[in-house]
Amino acid sequence: MPPHPSADRPAPQPPERDAVDALINRTQRLRGDVDAVRRDTVLVDEDDPQLRWQRALCDLAVHQLDDLGAHLGQLRQGLPSEAAEQFTAEAARLAGQDSPAGEQPGSLIGRVGSAEWNLLTDEVSWSDELLQIFDRTPEAGPLSLDDLPSVLVPEDQPLLTALVTDCLVDGKPIDGEFRILRADGRIRTLHMMGEPVLDTDGCTASMWAVLRDVSALRRSQQVVHRTQESLRHQQHIARTERRMAVELQEAVLPPWRGSLSLPDQGPGSLDIAAHYLPSDSSALIGGGWYDAMELPDGRTLLTVGDLTGHGIQATSAMAMILGALRGMAVAGIEPGALMGHLNQLLETSIQPALGSAVCCRFDPATRTLDWAQAGHPAPLLFRNGAGRPIPPPDGVLLGAASGVAYEQDEVHLLPGDVLVLHTDGLARGTGNAHSGLRPGTETLLGLAPRFAEARTAQECVRTVVEEFGGTERLDDACVLIARVGA
Repeated sequence: MPPHPSADRPAPQPPERDAVDALINRTQRLRGDVDAVRRDTVLVDEDDPQLRWQRALCDLAVHQLDDLGAHLGQLRQGLPSEAAEQFTAEAARLAGQDSPAGEQPGSLIGRVGSAEWNLLTDEVSWSDELLQIFDRTPEAGPLSLDDLPSVLVPEDQPLLTALVTDCLVDGKPIDGEFRILRADGRIRTLHMMGEPVLDTDGCTASMWAVLRDVSALRRSQQVVHRTQESLRHQQHIARTERRMAVELQEAVLPPWRGSLSLPDQGPGSLDIAAHYLPSDSSALIGGGWYDAMELPDGRTLLTVGDLTGHGIQATSAMAMILGALRGMAVAGIEPGALMGHLNQLLETSIQPALGSAVCCRFDPATRTLDWAQAGHPAPLLFRNGAGRPIPPPDGVLLGAASGVAYEQDEVHLLPGDVLVLHTDGLARGTGNAHSGLRPGTETLLGLAPRFAEARTAQECVRTVVEEFGGTERLDDACVLIARVGA
């Protein structure tokens, strides 16, 4: 049985694949254009800071477009719906953290700065943007290479020292990231790219660098990583819960599958078959059940029912209910009184739930059916090629109210009659304005001619499965069919 309609919410929808493909193509074209500009930016004069700035910006742009292409490729594969809400919430929480004053979202201004350290004159030149990134005033000025590590977090200081040493001593380009602790107490992550500038003798005369504040990018990557890890964990839990629910369901539902062989009870004996139809929209097992068994006095118990929810909680509650129902039926308790006891059991259980059920007791000697129901679709009676719902006695949902009395009714069956018991999963939809029947019920009643031609209850069940097996169901369903012997 599904949750109340008020609990339903539309699931987050993935982006259209064509739209993402178009973005990927545009990114690839843009990447090629930027790479062409980068190749055209030849450092004719390595002392020209403007050319170095342009070349470095092109390098950074190509790097970021490569990342963008990879991320769009992941987006094309689809963000699982289970993680969509969590990702959105986490991204929104982090979006406002540690944003530099004056920086506009998506703007390069305030996030990229340049620097040059002259080793011959000890002159240091920082752009205004870099001063802003480090939260330094023009009066405080830039930091020397010796002082620069002092603003890094302690664990990142050895990395910067190694990068600078490799650049100045071995002439290696700088390409690395580190975190700084600003005067305002905020930690920023910077990506540094730079090269040594050689004099006419081939010795290092200065070092220039471009630094980009990639804090927002790294936070976004952290959100993606945490979301992926959380999703993997949730999927593992879901798989485990489903396996446990399936195992419990298989252990609790009748050991017979398909048709049930009862001892020969004469001309009025029942031919019984049943089937479980899983939900197409939920990966979890619901709390539906079916059962049939011979009672000690020679009569036969027939029952179907469903509990709210899915997963191990629903199947464990179903196990409790079905065990109690079997025990009370064997003890000879009438169907109406039995429903009252089940209602009290659900009401006082540790994990309260709502449920619907129908309980029938058939006497093969008199071909009479005593039955009661609790907010459940009425059994359908098929006779002479036509079908109709049996008028139900009063009975509210199990667990919905205290001290409820459930009425019991009696129906006389004839040889060849077919009785169909089913859970709500087969009768979804709004009732017809003229007949008052829901679409699933009307479909079942429309199978009357085929039931009349069937020779066994198993053939009738097969007909139902053929009709409903390919349709989408919001909930799983059970069907039990009993055919009175001629």
